[in-house]
Amino acid sequence: MNAKLRASAAAAALALALAATGLLPATTAQAKPADCPALTISEGWYGDNEARIDALIADHCQDRRAGRKKPVAVFDWDNTVVKNDVGDATFHWLLRNDRVRPPKHGDWSTTSRYLTPAAAAALGEACPTAVRALPTATDTRCADELLSVYGSGTTSGGEAAFAGYDHRRMEPQYAWLAQLLHGWTTRQVRSFAAAARAENLAAPQGATQQVGSRQVTGWVRYYEQQRDLVRALKAAGFDVWIVSASPEPVVEVWAEGVGVDASHTVGIRNTTDHGRLTSHLQGCGSVRDGEDATITYIDGKRCWINQEIFGVRGPAAERVQDPARRPVFAAGDSDTDVSFLRDATGLRLVLNRNKNELMCRAYDDADGRWLVNPMFIEPKKRRTSPYPCATTGYTAADGTPQPVRRTDGSVVPDQQDSVY
Repeated sequence: MNAKLRASAAAAALALALAATGLLPATTAQAKPADCPALTISEGWYGDNEARIDALIADHCQDRRAGRKKPVAVFDWDNTVVKNDVGDATFHWLLRNDRVRPPKHGDWSTTSRYLTPAAAAALGEACPTAVRALPTATDTRCADELLSVYGSGTTSGGEAAFAGYDHRRMEPQYAWLAQLLHGWTTRQVRSFAAAARAENLAAPQGATQQVGSRQVTGWVRYYEQQRDLVRALKAAGFDVWIVSASPEPVVEVWAEGVGVDASHTVGIRNTTDHGRLTSHLQGCGSVRDGEDATITYIDGKRCWINQEIFGVRGPAAERVQDPARRPVFAAGDSDTDVSFLRDATGLRLVLNRNKNELMCRAYDDADGRWLVNPMFIEPKKRRTSPYPCATTGYTAADGTPQPVRRTDGSVVPDQQDSVY
């Protein structure tokens, strides 16, 4: 029996066992065509995760033959499909190459509606205004202030840099990178991202680079296991999408490396003026375009998926949809991915980065569809204390910590870290 047939037989056998326990729908246990694709890289998969994914693929590869609508698979990008953050990599490249333009009239508050007066003042003091592009390759004070606001959400003096946003729809630090691209065309931003990509892929694993006066991460790697998974899903007839909280032109460049084109990539989207990006962001759901309030982040990520993939418009895009309008498979690594992962009707793959709400829900595994896997490169060590699910694991829209609750309102008990 060749490898493909063995994989198909193993998936079918596992599906029968899982269906008997209620962990997969009964239909999964039926015999599957021998030519359904399967994962080819086994290294790095934890427990029976590989077999369960193969079983899901086998269950749905029939959809293409039957002429049914393609099942949807949605992946987060940073630290889900690649190790490290392509938004960070691009931002660092921008600073090292003098590609950040100052705001008009030197008013930094125009770069984000959530930027605090303290942050606007600190940036105004640290960075020159009468220049076409900020000299951040040599001006360490300006570069350091930009790094502090973007990286830690505080000024170099320790004051909060952002305030007044919905913590379930917006991460203003992520959004600020897209907003700092103002004045460039989408094509230019893609060229910046391509240059950063080349540098970070060529750098040795563990490399750092100097930006301003700081040493920051200087490398990125594709997870070959995720590249293999995307291949198998596409071969099985899945409609595969990338949805990320990095700027969309940046993610488009990187997504090509796993065979996902720009038409299936959703990121933070700027509005444009005469072909150039502005500091305003397109909106979703009940928020109009240009109001800068809803990016691809937690509940906002659900909204963008519903809007761009399933065609749900207006306030309805903010709500959980019927199963036919939800992903079958989803993959993520952080609390930013919680809502769209919960929406997936088949399996939800979580790479363990010790994020509270995500790991509370994944380990609670209320419906048996969560898969937890260590990171494929440099996995984190086991968290020694329980995840605080019953007290502070959930971040409310106003930023206050609350208990993590299931759909029925019951509180998820604290969870021990067990997959690392």
